[in-house]
Amino acid sequence: MPEPSPSPVRRSRFLRFGAAVVVLLAVAGYLAVQYLTGTGAPKCAVVSGTGDGASYEFTPEQAVNAATISAVGTSRGMPERAVTIALATALQESGLRNIEHGDRDSLGLFQQRPSQGWGSRKQIMDPTYAAAVFYKHLAKVPDYQSLPLTVAAQRVQRSGYPEAYAKHEPDARLLAAALTGRAPATLTCAGRPARDGTGGPDAVRAALVRDFGRDVLQTAGAEVGARQSPPSPTATAGTAPGAVTIPLPRSSTASDSTRRRGWELAHWAVANASALHIARVSFEGREWSRGGYAHEWRATGGSDAKAPATEVRIVTGE
Repeated sequence: MPEPSPSPVRRSRFLRFGAAVVVLLAVAGYLAVQYLTGTGAPKCAVVSGTGDGASYEFTPEQAVNAATISAVGTSRGMPERAVTIALATALQESGLRNIEHGDRDSLGLFQQRPSQGWGSRKQIMDPTYAAAVFYKHLAKVPDYQSLPLTVAAQRVQRSGYPEAYAKHEPDARLLAAALTGRAPATLTCAGRPARDGTGGPDAVRAALVRDFGRDVLQTAGAEVGARQSPPSPTATAGTAPGAVTIPLPRSSTASDSTRRRGWELAHWAVANASALHIARVSFEGREWSRGGYAHEWRATGGSDAKAPATEVRIVTGE
């Protein structure tokens, strides 16, 4: 006697269960591809170098602007405190976005006004110029390093809401510590390259000059916040296609200033990874990679892990 066929209810449950399994497998496969190839929604993060659990998440657009603000500051010889003040100001004024509108004729990262002598519209919309003119005014504030951040920022900005800068100080401190190189391996970015970005070694060199000035290709190993020239460092094509290697001063033991400069450049490269199609950045035996391990700096192992910090290596286009 033949067995009775499954009831319509049982068949329906079985089909729903099978469909759910297929969906879960598809989602798992999609997430695995994103993890391995770095094609997820782009985002960046900075964590505290002291292990206190503090962190801040932001977008690649914000990361590029933050890296520019920091690089312009250190290239002008400004200390980390000045970078923190500038970053907190830009977080409040524009959310670290180069916006084309604001109160009355306010524009750009710092909401500077052409009518108040900050420069032309075109100049203010250039993040490098905007950061430089902010630091120019900040440097004229007596004892700005010892002032509360809100006071120092207000003496530059003349804002109607000066107390608002204070809420951004913790995040600005995290960003400044990473982007000036004081806190190693604390800034990461994950996700696919920007569609409107331009990659390749030439684009990386042009962006380095844009943010750090023309001397960056000759003074890559200079102490952060100073204009010192180490022995003949230059940014040259690496051994692999699409690679840029920035040498730092060679010594048996890397000095604090050299190490800090190296991490400044390495974090700058990661912050610009989406815009410049940067795939890998390595320094001091650590490597960030867009595909697979974009949320961390991993030890490279081998002899490189114990080698002196002699160069920052940036690989594009993978």
